[in-house]
Amino acid sequence: MKKFLLVAAAIFTCLVSHAQSKNLELVHTFHIKSDGWWDYVAVHNDKLYVSHGTQVNILNASTGDSLGVILNTPGVHGIAFDQTKGFTSNGRSNNVTVFNPITNESITQIQTGQNPDAIMYEPYTRTIITCNGGSYDLSLIDPKTEKVVQTIAVGGKPETAVTDKEGNVFVNIEDKNEIVKVNMKTFKVEARWSLGGAEGPTGLAIDLAAKKLFAGCEKQLVILDINNGNVVAKLPIGAGCDGVVFNPLIGMIYTANGEGTITVIKKIDANNFSVLENFPTKRGARTITMDMISHFIYLPTAEFDETKKDANGRSLMIPGSFQVLALRFI
Repeated sequence: MKKFLLVAAAIFTCLVSHAQSKNLELVHTFHIKSDGWWDYVAVHNDKLYVSHGTQVNILNASTGDSLGVILNTPGVHGIAFDQTKGFTSNGRSNNVTVFNPITNESITQIQTGQNPDAIMYEPYTRTIITCNGGSYDLSLIDPKTEKVVQTIAVGGKPETAVTDKEGNVFVNIEDKNEIVKVNMKTFKVEARWSLGGAEGPTGLAIDLAAKKLFAGCEKQLVILDINNGNVVAKLPIGAGCDGVVFNPLIGMIYTANGEGTITVIKKIDANNFSVLENFPTKRGARTITMDMISHFIYLPTAEFDETKKDANGRSLMIPGSFQVLALRFI
């Protein structure tokens, strides 16, 4: 996933009461004292899996209590699950760690393409898919044999993928500003769709009922029809978006913006949408996951020292300040 830009934006030094919001409320802030940067976060069986440098921290999704750690995951980006196993994409070691989600013990590691980033379970092929940002391809892993069974070139840097569960996977191509449609029967790219001038697609979500894609780009959410790739709408969102989720039960789209907001968008009908608010979170909270059972949304972030910068000009994270924001959608 792309490293968020430290844009010139208001810095939220504390999270204030959001009693006036009709869409979200902050319920908990879970603190994780170990150091390291982060990327994706995932929820599975009331456990929160948080990528964190060279490990994955596991928390009770309700209380934030520590439940364990998955070690030896250098440059970990994401976490995915099939019916019995867990999988992490390790960007610096170009592999996937397979682990037991009951005991948290590592089972094996599987070599993938270069810099595996986003990772997902794809039910049509019953495979684990990694988006490999360094080799511009997808690795398809058979969870049973724990081997790569297909490699699909996508012609650019794949950021995030979603599935229609009917034999098609859609992938944000960040450096080409497009979405590719991959046919999972032929394992080939079937179509390439322009995002109509929007740049840097990262987060991606899908509305299976309405056949729509929600692509989080820089300051824009682009909505496309999955049947033909036509752009249905473009909506303004906050800066530094790196994650998008869609709640089909209430027709809400949430974009996690690194500037320190969540843009809340209401689905009016299949082709019409309305921005409701930019809900304040914290600077750096750019990735997101949602638990449809508990009605919680989770975003990892940290506190930053604005007086100290790294080689890329980013403010340094204050040691021991890593945290996960737990918000409830209402």
